[in-house]
Amino acid sequence: MGPICQDLADEHAALDAIVADLTEAGWATPTPAAGWDVRDTIVHIVQADEAGYLAVADPEGFERAKLAVSTGGLDAFGSGRGRSGAETLAWWRDTRGRMLAAFAPLGAKDRIPWFGPSMSALSFATARLMETWSHGQDIATALGVTIAPTDRLRHVAHIGITTRGWSYVNRGQAVPEAPVRVELLAPSGTTWSWGPEDAEDRVTGTALDFCLVVTQRLPVGSTALQTSGDAATEWMQLAQAFAGPATITDTTRS
Repeated sequence: MGPICQDLADEHAALDAIVADLTEAGWATPTPAAGWDVRDTIVHIVQADEAGYLAVADPEGFERAKLAVSTGGLDAFGSGRGRSGAETLAWWRDTRGRMLAAFAPLGAKDRIPWFGPSMSALSFATARLMETWSHGQDIATALGVTIAPTDRLRHVAHIGITTRGWSYVNRGQAVPEAPVRVELLAPSGTTWSWGPEDAEDRVTGTALDFCLVVTQRLPVGSTALQTSGDAATEWMQLAQAFAGPATITDTTRS
């Protein structure tokens, strides 16, 4: 768990760096997610981090809070109402620190309860990194800044690969049998690949573009990703690396 916890901490720090000095007006900047400003986005991350902490440290408490989500939403894990931007940032720093401390002693295969099926500790921490990164992109876009891509994107890309089937099942569609080869240029300049080398269907491009597509931050047509074959092309139009109802790529955020 050490490497993924360090990468998650580094992803936290990268996002923290672009909000740390915001004025209250800056915290109120609207993001591409309709109805959410910067503060709302960080509150969402904090609430999920608090849920993650509780799922490890107090599973029974997590289950009780989970029951309350149906009526009160994620406010069951702490409300952001009435908090200033500075107070929200302090809340997030405390919560993510407790979550990481809870993750650290776990084995990679230890199970953590969640809103659907339980998850392995490794998958759970990776999912938290994906959500932090993807919401960080919304905030960076809103503020007109860039969070430099790093090889931590491999975690996000891997989730994007493993959720290919989910992207179809979530829409009530059959999962295509055709394998897809994915070859991505990492920020460090190396190439990451998944799938059979001889697959006819392929997705190629940068890891950044792929991650933006599978987390639905950009539609594939707004990136330089190249697809060949019907299965690869369709997948990139439907790709959804996160849980929840099927969504439309260029108008929604999870």
